[in-house]
Amino acid sequence: MKNRALLRWFPFLLWFPLQAGMVRGDLIAGITGALILAPKAMSYAQLSGLPLQFGLYTAFIPAILGALWGSSRHLATGPVAIASLMTASAVIPLATPNSEEYIGFALLLTLLVGLIQLAMGLVKLGNLVNFVSHPVILGFMNAAALIIALSQLDLLLGIPKGRSAWFLGDVGEMLLLVGKTDPTTLAMSLFSLVLMLAVRRIPFLEKPGVLVVIVVTTLLSAAIGYEVTSTCRLADIATSETATLVRAYDEGTEKAEAMGGEANRLTGRLRAAEKAGDGKGAADIRYRIDLLELDLAAQRGENTRLWRDITRVSLVRGTSVEDGTARFYAVGRLPAGVHSDGRRWQVKKIDRDGVRLVGGGEVVGNIPGGLPSFRLPAFSFDALLQLLSSALVIALVAFMESISMAKAVAGKVRQRIDPNQELVGQGLANIGGSLFQSYPACGSFTATAVNFQAGARTGLAMVFNGVCIALILLFFTTLLYHLPLAVLAANNLMAVTGLVTIRAFSHTWKASRSDGIVAVVTFVVTLLAAPHLDKGIIVGAILAVGLHLYHTMAPRVALLGRYEDGTLRDLKVHPGLTTSSHVTAIRFDGSLYFANVAHFEDAVLAAVAEHQQARYLLVVGDGINYLDASGEEMLHNLVVRLQESGVETVFSGLKKQVLDVMRRTGLNLVVGEDNIFATEEQALADIARRLGEVAVGDCLLGGR
Repeated sequence: MKNRALLRWFPFLLWFPLQAGMVRGDLIAGITGALILAPKAMSYAQLSGLPLQFGLYTAFIPAILGALWGSSRHLATGPVAIASLMTASAVIPLATPNSEEYIGFALLLTLLVGLIQLAMGLVKLGNLVNFVSHPVILGFMNAAALIIALSQLDLLLGIPKGRSAWFLGDVGEMLLLVGKTDPTTLAMSLFSLVLMLAVRRIPFLEKPGVLVVIVVTTLLSAAIGYEVTSTCRLADIATSETATLVRAYDEGTEKAEAMGGEANRLTGRLRAAEKAGDGKGAADIRYRIDLLELDLAAQRGENTRLWRDITRVSLVRGTSVEDGTARFYAVGRLPAGVHSDGRRWQVKKIDRDGVRLVGGGEVVGNIPGGLPSFRLPAFSFDALLQLLSSALVIALVAFMESISMAKAVAGKVRQRIDPNQELVGQGLANIGGSLFQSYPACGSFTATAVNFQAGARTGLAMVFNGVCIALILLFFTTLLYHLPLAVLAANNLMAVTGLVTIRAFSHTWKASRSDGIVAVVTFVVTLLAAPHLDKGIIVGAILAVGLHLYHTMAPRVALLGRYEDGTLRDLKVHPGLTTSSHVTAIRFDGSLYFANVAHFEDAVLAAVAEHQQARYLLVVGDGINYLDASGEEMLHNLVVRLQESGVETVFSGLKKQVLDVMRRTGLNLVVGEDNIFATEEQALADIARRLGEVAVGDCLLGGR
């Protein structure tokens, strides 16, 4: 038997000894999974706001580490839609997508997610995710799916989209430009969607369906010359108003980057001043940081406004008859002697390399080949504080998705899943991935299903999967140049269709109104707060816990009567039941703890006051699972007060853990051991014996 401590640190030793048949099955599963995952990985990277190769990076190192140190033999770790969207929501407020600064924040976010997951696993907090209830996840997943779908509209239609602090505002602005939809892009989007739906209906193409669509559309794109893009200098924009907008945006972007760098530098000086005990210097620096952050927020707001104005401008490329020079003019502003190329161009991106314009379809272009290099995430205390809440939410949501899929597959092969070990595996996957340019990864539903169905026997399949992704990075990225971005957007759209579960809202509402409210509120808050998706999870989790506490503060206290079958039932549910003038019987359906002791006491006193002739109070305690110090103190005082007023308190059906508390504190002696019974029938029979002739004819006490 292998040493348990050794397996704790090296769980992959359970795979050994390896057999030839197992290795062959894992190899086939690894190759199959890699070919299917590669295009998905790039589409998810697009969703995260990172260059496409980062999706392949995330499918490489994290896949191997997650398999080696996790407890599941089939879980496939890599990029997924939800984690990609949450990465974008966390980093977009801090930097421009695809920029070096953005990449640095994304890698730091990945490191934080990994550290949180690893720490939770090491201290065995795997069950902590239970605080994020199913209704919260239901509302969040549906809102996230809708956000993902809406975020792909610009690529599906070929229209520009802004990125601001309010996602729905960006979508509204984008829909105003729907008249600028590019017909070629729309046609490619519809074609790829139809093709994806078609291959799903063909059994032998169902698994590699995405790969088939990628191959077909890439070949078609290359054959028809789908890509229509251009790059120009600012001087090549001839219309002065448009050139002014572009120049102002470019200068504003540089100012914002400079302000961000200055803020980071001042933050470092602030920590040094605080460490040195220089209170006056620290206050001065803090004041300068506050002013700088106000200026930065104003500049970013101005950049958002400028970009909105730029996206509304359509350009034409005109060539001068005299000297053959080509420049871009606003539509309707083409001067005489200049011939148009017949296309309408939109400004897609403005950076140090110039102005990038799109006049038709867009393709992925050149994807840098080669393996990801070792790169330490750029650490700053200020960035850590800004990313920490998002990292915590991503860590929890990613782990919930991972453990759910791991358990689903484990149930089919009768494997035991250790949630804490899985947390360790996911944590190491993200920590290792952050050092090799990965963004947050987690267990993928689709990739895990493919891995299992392809015949994987151990985690070695995901090791082979990672190796295949590495080979794609080394030798095959050039083959993807003509892959249309619209196809990747269509894949993202198809990927989230399974996350939309409208019927689940109705089912949850029927099961529990409170849970239904939690699901709806989480959905609405997530949608309204986008791109800050963490707010939806946080609000939903707080609301769920709050409603749970509210319900436990006022659990049901039922007055009981004798039903026709002889059992004791709730008088509110069955009015007209037989009661007794000698005994007041109540049942408490909940634990007795500090939050509800007052409710219990009030209910008991009200029942006693309503039945003033009764000499006995029977508390049916089958539903009391827990008794804390506040509950014990309340019961002690209540029993004494009732005894003083001539009412004897009798308990039945108390559980062992409740009786243990009563015996440790001496409450059982105050109540009297002869007033504690195993069942309500025993208690009523004993009360009838004490009452003697008075109880004759009392149906509640068993008399006829």
